[in-house]
Amino acid sequence: MDLPPPPVQRASALAAARTPFASLALLASGFALALCGLSWWLAGALMLLPVLGFGLGAGVSGHFLLRHWPAPRLGYANALTLGRLALAALMLLPLVQPALTEGASGWGFLCLALITLALDGVDGPLARRSGLAGPWGARFDMEVDSVFALLLAAVAWRSGAAGGWVLLLGGLRYLFVSASLLWPWLDAPLPQRFRRKLVCVVQIAVLAGLLAPVAIPPWSELAALLALALLAWSFALDVLWLARRR
Repeated sequence: MDLPPPPVQRASALAAARTPFASLALLASGFALALCGLSWWLAGALMLLPVLGFGLGAGVSGHFLLRHWPAPRLGYANALTLGRLALAALMLLPLVQPALTEGASGWGFLCLALITLALDGVDGPLARRSGLAGPWGARFDMEVDSVFALLLAAVAWRSGAAGGWVLLLGGLRYLFVSASLLWPWLDAPLPQRFRRKLVCVVQIAVLAGLLAPVAIPPWSELAALLALALLAWSFALDVLWLARRR
């Protein structure tokens, strides 16, 4: 039978696991302070909302990092993904105050959304170059993308750029995950496909574009509808692939 590791080994393993967690906590504190100042400049008294949202996301990420991250350090790529989470949390401001999507502030949030999207293309190559690419980092990156897309879709709905159906464009992945609870074969691993990455970029780019003050129906709704059709097609291909191999 397998014997448990001696206390010294257990202590050293726990210390190694806590090192990246401590880095994440330190970075999250710095991002939270910067987020607080930026939120105060953008929306005054609403500044706590993005900070609380970011704190919740960072706390959940830290919980799973402590359990599943095998590397002795956090790495620049995961730090960058944490920064993207902070930028995504700023979208809570126009969500509760849709008037922020008008005029100069609307263009400002559009620029923030495009910067967040552009940084998404950096963390993956950075993780591979540093030798720290792994399942937890990839999952962290994907979850930040999903939260970002859902927030953008909610802002587009609240600002009037599209109807409530636009939430499907930001939340289709969550429907897929919910369906996997009923049909576990949907939770099987999928092969890597460039098509998924491309569709994700188109999805978020269109949602970010809906933040622009000039994005008004019917053209904004048409763009969102085309992006939703593309996203649904991509999910349909994955579901068919899983169904054939269940």
